[in-house]
Amino acid sequence: MLALPPQTHHTHLSLLDKPIDSKTYASLLESSITPNLGKQVHAHTLKTGFHGHEFVETKLLQMYGRFGCLEDAHYLFDKMPQRNLYSWTAVLGVHVDHGCFEEALSLFEELLVDDIGLDFFVFPVVLKVCSGLRGLELGRQLHGMVIKYQHVSNIYVGNALIDMYGKCGSLDDAKNVLASMVETDRVSWNSIVTACAANGKVYEALGFLEKMSNFKNSRPNLVSWSAVIGGFSQHGHDKEALELLCRMQAAGFKPNSITLASVLPACARLQTLNLGKEIHGYVTRNGFLLNPFVVNGLVDVYRRCSDMGSALKIFSRFSVKNMISCNTMIVGYCENGKMEKAKELFDQMELVGKKDIISWNTMISGYADNLLFDEAFSLFRDLVMEEGIEADSFTLGSVLAGCANMVSLSRGKKVHAQAIVRGLQSNTFVGGALIEMYSKCKDLESARSAFDEVTERDGATWNVLISGYACCNQIENIQDLIRKMKKDGFEPNIYTWNGILSGHVENGHLELALRLFAEMQTSNLRPDIYTVGIILPACARLASISRGNQVHAHSIRRGYESDVHIGAALVDMYAKSGSLKHAMQAYNRITNPNLVSQNAMLTAYAMHGHGEEGISLFRNILRNSSRPDHVTFLSVLSSCVHAGAVPTGHEFFDLMAYYEVKPDLKHYTCMVDLLSRAGRLDEAYELIKKTPMEPDAVMWGALLGGCVVWADVDLGEIAAERVIELEPYNTGNYVLLANLYAYAGKWHDLARTRQMIKDRGMQKSPGCSWIEDRDEIHVFLSCDRSHEKTEDIYATLVNLNTHMRTEL
Repeated sequence: MLALPPQTHHTHLSLLDKPIDSKTYASLLESSITPNLGKQVHAHTLKTGFHGHEFVETKLLQMYGRFGCLEDAHYLFDKMPQRNLYSWTAVLGVHVDHGCFEEALSLFEELLVDDIGLDFFVFPVVLKVCSGLRGLELGRQLHGMVIKYQHVSNIYVGNALIDMYGKCGSLDDAKNVLASMVETDRVSWNSIVTACAANGKVYEALGFLEKMSNFKNSRPNLVSWSAVIGGFSQHGHDKEALELLCRMQAAGFKPNSITLASVLPACARLQTLNLGKEIHGYVTRNGFLLNPFVVNGLVDVYRRCSDMGSALKIFSRFSVKNMISCNTMIVGYCENGKMEKAKELFDQMELVGKKDIISWNTMISGYADNLLFDEAFSLFRDLVMEEGIEADSFTLGSVLAGCANMVSLSRGKKVHAQAIVRGLQSNTFVGGALIEMYSKCKDLESARSAFDEVTERDGATWNVLISGYACCNQIENIQDLIRKMKKDGFEPNIYTWNGILSGHVENGHLELALRLFAEMQTSNLRPDIYTVGIILPACARLASISRGNQVHAHSIRRGYESDVHIGAALVDMYAKSGSLKHAMQAYNRITNPNLVSQNAMLTAYAMHGHGEEGISLFRNILRNSSRPDHVTFLSVLSSCVHAGAVPTGHEFFDLMAYYEVKPDLKHYTCMVDLLSRAGRLDEAYELIKKTPMEPDAVMWGALLGGCVVWADVDLGEIAAERVIELEPYNTGNYVLLANLYAYAGKWHDLARTRQMIKDRGMQKSPGCSWIEDRDEIHVFLSCDRSHEKTEDIYATLVNLNTHMRTEL
């Protein structure tokens, strides 16, 4: 803000030392740049006998309104002995500017009682009251008064009517006003453009903007373009908003802070980091970093693009530290898994004001989304104890989702109790979360009770209940629930069937799930992208490549193949079905691979023993600035095992600390396996002893396997002793020990181990194989006679043996 020059201040005060008239007072009040100066002038008017002077007191009202001094304006107006239409308009304007629309409406009703004739200039102010109250009928009544007082042809009133109808959501009325106006200007057209854009009719807004070019005095300006761009962005037409920004610049207009604040959310949602950086440069060069809306928009772009370093720099240096900016940063930290930094900022928010419910909800849902359920529940308890703030439906829904994922019935019941205390157990959102929580905890009786408590059930509530029954393997009740759902007035939709499919897959009813998927393809409810995501793991678990191919074909027809989640599921399915080639093809078709899809491909390489390819992919991931997680490191360490790359394995294991990934038992087991296979058995044994968690049978088994290969009997016996202690009934452990003695030529010990297996009645798990024929999976064990066509199979086998002997 510009400081008042000393000589100007002196000039104002010196004027007050001389006899002055009403026009001088008006000039002084209009040129006052602080409320204190205005109040001094007000005091002087009282001394010089201008109390009750309509013109001077109207100017005083306008001055108080300009500086936001609502109470002073109201007090002055109440004390005025005479009020004219200008003073009424001034006090109405003060209330409208402060959002006090109810009070402004009451004042207007008083004005009507005062029987003062209404001139055109009062209507634009009063029409803003209708806009603020979203009072369409009130606006229509005022429109009637405008016609009665014959001000309908006034351009300012016409523009105000268009604006009012637009803000009250009546576009037809707004367009009728524009069509009936004798005279229009750029404001008229901008008003209708803004009205269309704000009400989601963005292409109509664009049409009006293009029509403006036909009128010499009403050609589009920056306001016109900003309104259209803002409308497209606000209603989710993000790509179009960015294209219009380019068109606007090509037309010779430079974006201002309003344009930038409206286009930055589109840039953020599209996660176009490079464009975001370009806009950031433009903002810096043109001095818009002082605008809080633009700064928050930039922070939002960087946090959605996972560049929290840049987001923090802008937030620290330029953001006004308030609830909105702090909440934006907390959301960013939560979305990017940086919960410690989110909590640190959350705790510091007391310095900028009391945390609001959005801050609490963001942290609680952040903990739940990052699988830190204990922390989410602990923070929820803190919120319950917090004074002056109460949990809302979103809070309860987030905590209940955490309880469902933890399968923690006791905690879920505590949250349910809080919902009852708050009277939110009948809320549709909270009720749905309660049903899901109880279903995940296998308490269907309580889930049904929670369902019955919901006062306004909708299709989504029914879907959650049906999904819960499917999840709890209550298949026989599903059709009855669907009938009741229809009776309640809701038709089953794709989400209903997706819930049922998910339950079938979760409970191992894979063939049933695939049959239901096939039925859906021929029905009116075509499988959507979520259906495909649910059914692909069923194909993977069945190792059914032909079924997987069918689902893949469906995803290609529907355009899902390039989706990152479907692509990852296809990679996993093909890898588990034995086709690394098709897994690679599926991965290469993903438009924007994320860490999940990259992890799937890494796991595929490790599963198929292609260690070098896995290591190469991991280095590409790092070059592309992706941040590896614990799954990434586990997969690449497995690749190192298959490649026998010990130095590389050490390099990647040490790299985990840089990326703040804490190694778990599986990572240590990979390193033990890597060292053991390479013959570095002593190093492997030392690593086991240094492992910060208790070694399990898998880790000791990895060491034992290495001892077998390298015939290290002494260390092998130590490993065998520990693995047998942990898994005394696993025949494979004894077989490994027997193999160790055989490779080392210790025949006595070999015989003793085999006798031990025999004495304990142990048998090796039989080999298992399967074939797929006509969409059916046939599983066989060694010496198996359980198949329904056993006799035919063995008869064919005898014929084959006879045929082979004859050929020989």
